[in-house]
Amino acid sequence: MEQTGKEVAEDTGSTPGRMDAGDTGYGSVQGRGQPGGAGGSETAPLLIPEPAPGPEPVQHWKPMTKQELESAAGGPGWRKMRCYLVLLFWLAWVAMLAGSIAIIVMSPRPAVVPLKWWQKSLFYRLQPDLFMEAQTEGSGGINAMCEQLPYLKSLGIGALILEGLFDEEVSPLDLNNAGRFGALPQIKHLIAASTKTGLKMVLDLCELDLLGPHDVSRNTATIQHALRFWLEQGVAGFAICDNDAAYSEKTLLEWRDVINEFSSKDEERIVVVKQTRDVLLPLNFTLVNLVMRTILPSSRHHLSTPEVAAAIKTRLQTTEENIWPSWTIGGKASHDLKKLLLVLMMTMPGSPAVQYDDAIGQTQNESLKVSFSHEEKNESSDTEDKLTPNSTVALFSSLSRSRAREEAILYGSLTFLPYRIPTNSSSNSTLSYSPILAFLRSWGCVHFLVLLNVGSEFHILDPAWDPGLHKEGVFVASTGMDRLGPISLNTLELQPHEAVVIKF
Repeated sequence: MEQTGKEVAEDTGSTPGRMDAGDTGYGSVQGRGQPGGAGGSETAPLLIPEPAPGPEPVQHWKPMTKQELESAAGGPGWRKMRCYLVLLFWLAWVAMLAGSIAIIVMSPRPAVVPLKWWQKSLFYRLQPDLFMEAQTEGSGGINAMCEQLPYLKSLGIGALILEGLFDEEVSPLDLNNAGRFGALPQIKHLIAASTKTGLKMVLDLCELDLLGPHDVSRNTATIQHALRFWLEQGVAGFAICDNDAAYSEKTLLEWRDVINEFSSKDEERIVVVKQTRDVLLPLNFTLVNLVMRTILPSSRHHLSTPEVAAAIKTRLQTTEENIWPSWTIGGKASHDLKKLLLVLMMTMPGSPAVQYDDAIGQTQNESLKVSFSHEEKNESSDTEDKLTPNSTVALFSSLSRSRAREEAILYGSLTFLPYRIPTNSSSNSTLSYSPILAFLRSWGCVHFLVLLNVGSEFHILDPAWDPGLHKEGVFVASTGMDRLGPISLNTLELQPHEAVVIKF
């Protein structure tokens, strides 16, 4: 059935004759639930825009007060974090310490061979007749030597080789008339004074006819009796030349038997052989403790610069494992090369044996003057030594201290470093010899570079000379003792007749 308009109006709940959209407002009629409420205008916008934002309020920051800071820092979170940080710091520190110790322990190091006293000592060749120039009596000379012993000990000297005490007329076998410079009590006093000072004393028996023209067996017994007598007085050993008639394996065996009777673990007595020939006789060198060798060959005249350079180069390249060497200068060299040869002798492997020098032997008693060598004594050298005694003593002391405390100089290996002089542009030729000689003493991670300028000209090291060397080092000693502090090899200029020792 069709519904009437009235019924439709009743169903929709609206007034008859009006068209409504139910809950939705239309035209001028505001729907229920719409914004604007009753009486809203038909022109009201459906979407109301948000008001424009105003300026943000300025926030004024201020530091926390002491109470607020203590409250925030003292919270449980901060306390835990601090504990964790402190724990982490100490764990990292302990780990680094343990790692460092492990690296040191596991790093390979050369095995340190314990050296005997004669391998570590600096020997001083002392001639008593040099003291006689200022003394009128032999006993006075011996007393002067005794007064000199503490000064020599302070320079780092450990042993004395007493030369010229006996001659062919006064034999060490004649115990009733011992010594050229005093009776037996004076000699015993000198030995006792050296022992009290802490200096070992070796008696030089070179160039003495110990066997004599008499019965050999009787002389052998006499020699052994005399050796025992001097060993009982405190002598540390004896020196014999390789050109002596008594120098033989049979003699060395007899001497070794006597010396072993007086040797102990703490106080070993020694046998020293002075080499005068170019080659030693093929003997059993286990019977010999020390072989004293010369750096320069013997000559009646002063060696030229090329001859000195060639002799040094030969010595640096010659090594013998079964012989412990003791170096001395030997031949004649110019006065300018004395300090250079001293640096060389004190830095080579072995035990240096320095000859008595007036510059080194300076004491409070200025009347005691001795020369480096009898043949080299002249007015010019004496004048120069008197002007620069302090530098020589300082050089000697510096080298002796370095030998006493540096393992690289005592135990280290020697590596000869050939140095090539660049071409001389003026003459378009190279030098026939190299005036620059160098060698390296190495032990573990410690290296000592020794540079010797034998020539009479300045020389600057070529930066590309040895790429494997460190370029930065520190001066240890120099012949003029005027170089101190760090040095770069790229800027090093060697002066004429100068020797330097650099530690890397």
